Amino acid sequence: MLKRILLIYGEAIRRIDSKEDLPPEPLADSAKIIRDFIEDYHEKLEENFLFPRFKEANKLVDLVDVLLQQHQAGRRLTDITMHLATNQALKNADDRRKLVDSMRQFIRMYNPHEAREDTILCPAFRGIVSAHEFDSLGEDFEKKEDELFGEDGFFKVVDRVAEIEKRLGIYDLAQFTPKT
Repeated sequence: MLKRILLIYGEAIRRIDSKEDLPPEPLADSAKIIRDFIEDYHEKLEENFLFPRFKEANKLVDLVDVLLQQHQAGRRLTDITMHLATNQALKNADDRRKLVDSMRQFIRMYNPHEAREDTILCPAFRGIVSAHEFDSLGEDFEKKEDELFGEDGFFKVVDRVAEIEKRLGIYDLAQFTPKT
């Protein structure tokens, strides 16, 4: 889901840079999803349940420290994006510049952040917890997701992201295939 919102941010940047129309709602909605699902749910689970286990096991501590710093930086960037995703801000050159800068920084940080989590942190996690604890945490995370977002909450949020992509005209995957 994060990758898809990074694509939405990229499209917003492209439109602002090329002085194309950009309604603020898709940006505001995307930043809200980042805040609610990525930062307040997903990252909090990492911070409360995964990161401490790595520190206790003295494994990947430097990586965990950087990931935590990036979570904090991401929240500050999301604050900026949420604040500037308005019609008024999009009409102001300085605010547009700040908005683009916050989204560029967010994309630049979260592409490698997500790649490290997916290829280093998550695979290593199985090596520091038992199979039972791994399964139990998965069940706990699922319950928390249902509590916060309702049954099938992940899929509901994915549907919201798809609607934003459709509003921006970037939903159709085929449009990104090179013609040559």
